[in-house]
Amino acid sequence: MSDVASRDCKTIVVGNPANTNCLILQHYAKGIPKENFTAMTRLDHNRALTQLALKTGSKVTDIKKLAIWGNHSPTMYPDVRNCTIGGKPANSLIDQTWKVDSFTPRVQKRGAEIIDLRGASSAASAGNAAIDHMRDWALGSEEWQSKGILTDGKMYGIPEGLIFSVPVTTTPGKIHVVEGLDMSDELTVKSIKKTTDELLDERKAVEHLL
Repeated sequence: MSDVASRDCKTIVVGNPANTNCLILQHYAKGIPKENFTAMTRLDHNRALTQLALKTGSKVTDIKKLAIWGNHSPTMYPDVRNCTIGGKPANSLIDQTWKVDSFTPRVQKRGAEIIDLRGASSAASAGNAAIDHMRDWALGSEEWQSKGILTDGKMYGIPEGLIFSVPVTTTPGKIHVVEGLDMSDELTVKSIKKTTDELLDERKAVEHLL
């Protein structure tokens, strides 16, 4: 890839384990900026939007500031703490028990659920999410998106050298991490640690490739 690709190419990794596969890819693509490699968690983001819209009788476009943190796996953390639906705080419109016991695990395991129901993966939904991901990256969007990007050790205390999904906004060709979010509540701390530990374990398993 690094021999023939443009130095400013933008890459999205979809194949699982997407985050760690992205880490391996950016390691071997010498000469291409590491920030040009991303893992797709837009599918998880879109699924979370749909679940919230169905629960509240809203349109997906009414929902703002949703975030998916961490790994594209059942440890991901779908975060609605800053989310609004029709301008109202999401947490004021949904039952907290539903959020913890239904919404979160369904978003985390939706891919497996679809395979069980259909006998096949959600290829169309994944394709649409990839288009969403790349469109917003290429054209820019002030709306919050979720993208797996390389961590620098300064971002919300997440260890350096992981591909980790965080909330971002974009300007054409550039990704900007949403900064200044409160990450101190107990559920968030536990959720971030769980998905971070999984990504650290995945990185250790492939360290011979890095």
